[in-house]
Amino acid sequence: MRRPALVAVTLASLLALSASLPAKPAPSPEQVAAAALAAAPVWDGHNDVPEQLRDRRKDVLGDFDFRDTTGTADSDKGIGAMQTDIGRMRQGRVGAQFWSVYVSANLTDQQAVQATLEQIDVTRRLIARYPDDLQYCGDAACVEAAFKSGRIASLIGMEGGHSIGGSLAVLRQMYVLGARYMTLTHFKNTAWADSATDAPAHNGLTPFGKDVVREMQRIGMLVDLAHVSEKTMLDAMAVAGAPVIVSHSNAFAINHHPRNVPDAALDAIKANGGIVMVNFYPPYVVEAARLWSAERDAAEARLKALYRGNPEGAKAALANWDKANPMPRGSLADVAAHIDYIAKRIGADHVGLGGDLDGIDVAVVGMEDVAAYPALFTELARRGWSQADLEKLASRNMLRVLKAAEAYARSRRGDAPFENPTTF
Repeated sequence: MRRPALVAVTLASLLALSASLPAKPAPSPEQVAAAALAAAPVWDGHNDVPEQLRDRRKDVLGDFDFRDTTGTADSDKGIGAMQTDIGRMRQGRVGAQFWSVYVSANLTDQQAVQATLEQIDVTRRLIARYPDDLQYCGDAACVEAAFKSGRIASLIGMEGGHSIGGSLAVLRQMYVLGARYMTLTHFKNTAWADSATDAPAHNGLTPFGKDVVREMQRIGMLVDLAHVSEKTMLDAMAVAGAPVIVSHSNAFAINHHPRNVPDAALDAIKANGGIVMVNFYPPYVVEAARLWSAERDAAEARLKALYRGNPEGAKAALANWDKANPMPRGSLADVAAHIDYIAKRIGADHVGLGGDLDGIDVAVVGMEDVAAYPALFTELARRGWSQADLEKLASRNMLRVLKAAEAYARSRRGDAPFENPTTF
């Protein structure tokens, strides 16, 4: 009869003892960030290393060493060091990367198609040179396998609808060659879609532009709405059956650059199930940098007029203006503010990272290269982000979107391809 009393006393003693023990300290922001990145490495939506290979090396890899590019500056040409290499990607806990095969929107259709093919080729050759570190991927299953093997999943995205030369046949072949997203425009309109930084010509998407979106989703290519006008964004989502992405843009409510995503489009992206991947370029991040950029454009136009017939004089005068008026770069806290805004507006399920590194000559302070992602995650943890939401930001959101796009494409396998007539 005494045993129950003894048990009760023992339990009471244990409870009293546990209450007297010091509470386990909460994990630090650094620990929360590290745990999130260990569970879900960064999947960045936009990096322009292929553009650097074209501009610096004419796509000749030769003795190029992608393990360390910190020594690639050329002061004589005014070119800074590259912002990306394998070593720094490892430091930054990057586990997957969309490599952008950008080509100039000033090219003719046929030139753009050829240049895009060349950029896909050099990207795949670069990936193949480092099999212990990089793994070419064309689907979500491959990305997950790369995560498990410790290699960096490497996917390809086309930046600008000019890359298909107005042809759905070319679009399909780009997919076969590895392109897994296409940004509908770059800084100029295409014949079928309005850009955010050009005078509106189509009121968004033309009927053919809507067919481009439908065909992309039918074959499983992600529709990227970076660079496009708000009306193009809304038109694309109105016909989309699968989630879209915005591979490297920010919140218009914080920075009024037309490249950024207005609230109405953010709300539509939530309804669509898509994702906005935040950029690190100061004029897109910091409102003061956007205004500085406009002032610099005005100064450049004025100096060209003052030094008419003397381009070297105008160039020197602009260099002096730059020295006297440095760009307000902002910091990683400003990037965190965009991420916070988007997450609070439409949810942590709809935000990611698309740094635009090696496609920009300067980044915000603290996010200068691909090694900097852990510092950003620490800042967000300091702001109260949970490990689970940081994992979504890192790669779980992008993985969900790609899987949804693939599932939609499987559901449309019985549909006939969209067609358009050849033009020459």
